[in-house]
Amino acid sequence: MTILVLGGTGKTGRRIADRLNGLGLPVRIGSRSGVPAFDWQDRETWRAAIDGVTAVYVSYYPDLTFPGAYDDIKAFTDFAVRGGVQRLVLLSARGEPEAEASERTIQESGVDWTVLRCAWFMQNLSEDFLLGPVLDGVIALPAADVPEPFLDVEDIVDVAVAALTEKGHAGRLYDMTGPRLLTFGDVARELSEVTGRRITFARVTQEEYVSSAVKHGVPEEAAQPLAAMFAEILDGRNASVADGVRQALGRPARDFTDFARANAAAWKR
Repeated sequence: MTILVLGGTGKTGRRIADRLNGLGLPVRIGSRSGVPAFDWQDRETWRAAIDGVTAVYVSYYPDLTFPGAYDDIKAFTDFAVRGGVQRLVLLSARGEPEAEASERTIQESGVDWTVLRCAWFMQNLSEDFLLGPVLDGVIALPAADVPEPFLDVEDIVDVAVAALTEKGHAGRLYDMTGPRLLTFGDVARELSEVTGRRITFARVTQEEYVSSAVKHGVPEEAAQPLAAMFAEILDGRNASVADGVRQALGRPARDFTDFARANAAAWKR
């Protein structure tokens, strides 16, 4: 069973690929730097990437809300099924109608499917677009300080690997969150405690966010839609916890405090 991990060098994909390799399973990395290469924007690369593959972890970069994402997911799903893929595991997100459209495409594919509908990643703070702001001491977002059930990426990895390799997960949509709600102000306070630094949350305009994100290395063409997405979905619509991790794994989701303690070194200058 060869498993294609799309986004195989990204936050979830690289961890899933490492775990599958550790299990001795043949893994193909789906990325522009992979061999063979895979590029969402170049459909000519899809054929070689899918050749001989029986299961796919589908992670879309940069996000399922971005323009063209649904068309790409629909085309890839049809292509993969025609190519003999028997199992699809989709990384999705809570509170995003565009993501739910892609979920339906996977669900209607005619092969075994699992959808991982995930809350905000804790690791966005430690290794992605919020790391720079945390290091600067101000988490600035175009959003109200509403509660979110932050989710540890390691829980996503555990569920994804199970869905790709075990029975019992086909036809399941797992609504996955952490075990409690925290506002970004709460997050800033917890990070302050583990680092001994003063870290705060500030609400900014979309324009201010884009300017700051670009300063921290986010390409402007990605920062603009990110700002619009944050302003839309960080409105309290996801202010509830769900038990998808427990449903899939029989254990509770990891807590933010444990994540913060384990990653404290990432936020110390």
